[in-house]
Amino acid sequence: MTREQELLSRIPTGLYIDGAWRDSASGNRFDVVDPATEQVLARVADATPEDGEAALAAADAAQRGWAATAPRERAEVLRRAFELVTARADDFALAMTLEMGKPLAEARGEVAYGAEFLRWFSEEAVRISGRYATAPDGVNRLLVVKRPVGPSLFITPWNFPLAMATRKIAPAIAAGCTMVLKPAALTPLTALLLTGVLEEAGLPAGVLNVIPTTRAGAVTGPLIKDARLRKLSFTGSTEVGRRLIADSADQVLRVSMELGGNAPFLVFEDADIPAAVDGAVLAKMRNGGEACVAANRFLVHESVAAAFTAAFAERIAGFRVGRGTEHGVTMGPLVDAATRDKVESLVQGAVADGATVAVGGSRVDGAGYFYQPTVLTGVPAGARILGEEIFGPVAPITTFRTDEEAIRLANATEFGLVAFAYTQNLDRGLRLAEELDTGMLGLNAGVVSNPAAPFGGVKQSGLGREGGFEGIEEYLETRYVGIADPFASRKA
Repeated sequence: MTREQELLSRIPTGLYIDGAWRDSASGNRFDVVDPATEQVLARVADATPEDGEAALAAADAAQRGWAATAPRERAEVLRRAFELVTARADDFALAMTLEMGKPLAEARGEVAYGAEFLRWFSEEAVRISGRYATAPDGVNRLLVVKRPVGPSLFITPWNFPLAMATRKIAPAIAAGCTMVLKPAALTPLTALLLTGVLEEAGLPAGVLNVIPTTRAGAVTGPLIKDARLRKLSFTGSTEVGRRLIADSADQVLRVSMELGGNAPFLVFEDADIPAAVDGAVLAKMRNGGEACVAANRFLVHESVAAAFTAAFAERIAGFRVGRGTEHGVTMGPLVDAATRDKVESLVQGAVADGATVAVGGSRVDGAGYFYQPTVLTGVPAGARILGEEIFGPVAPITTFRTDEEAIRLANATEFGLVAFAYTQNLDRGLRLAEELDTGMLGLNAGVVSNPAAPFGGVKQSGLGREGGFEGIEEYLETRYVGIADPFASRKA
């Protein structure tokens, strides 16, 4: 038995409802496919609407008891889970590489990142606080307390199968919320592996319920309309996010939405070019470009465009494409054929509009959904590739002349998740921090994600924040208690 087969044999493939692994109500299963080989890795239980209802019923039944659990106890569950995930980093990394395609080195990086949410929120669980104050008129007392929102539904994407789950599960556990998790059908194995770890860490039955399914709308739709559900958190496309926000209106659900992006990467004339190239490689090619925070448009000052492009293209040309488990591979496949076809269409459209391929520019023949890391130059302003989220290893480069033009181009999108900028001018950096329409800014940095920082966007990139001190607030309600003056009798 190979290492891959041994791991796959240990990953549960059922639904996890009320603390027990079970098959779906229909008995149906769906295939999980390795995007590098197009071979089936496992067959996972395919949840039905009836399974979804059972999961929510379990979460609802467990809510009162979990909310009453001591914060320290919730914290210890998360701390144990952090230690278990860290100890089993190789298992989690291999599972992600097999079902999603990213190279093992990047998968190990995600394990460290995803596990850190468990540790961060274990520390936040014991710091939930309120306040007690005297009213300004001196008559009454004001007591403000925080309470868990209640049963929550999480819909997570395929591109970061561990981190996108822990980023939602950890603050919910810390706050005292129960939950139903619907992982992406393309990559459910990592979430199922995590579920087993949380069970081993002592998470009580019903607190976390996991329902993989190929019929997302049919299964989650009724849950969103159910009065027992009080919170929805979704990471995915803006198009789907809009529909979920609309569906959530009937129950006036608390919603957190981490949606699409169209991140600009600005390189100014005073930038440290080698550092900018390093940052560009990270911002664009990490995770094969399949990230909402991936740099989508490269806006480079015309005076340094040639130097930046040449150095950047040379680095991209050095990438080795292949199955993520192979030694020396630095770029894995895209997640499926549809994603590869979209990337190919965007590149072909840009070239038809007048762009030039500096590196790459085509799919890789053979099995697997591979596409060459690509750099495009001379991309015209109206090209479709500048307006859409690429979600692939393609870097379109355009130029600008003035700071005002750079800011205008960067903001010329309905999205506002993240932006990147390279400059050695402090005043310019501070101006960008104030004038760019973005929830996050990487200033001379190609990676901004950090469990200790609030992750989220503005405009059509979403609502709410995940991570940081702010992350737990998404799972807490504020309750105010007005108290009569305790000294009224003395004053009388």
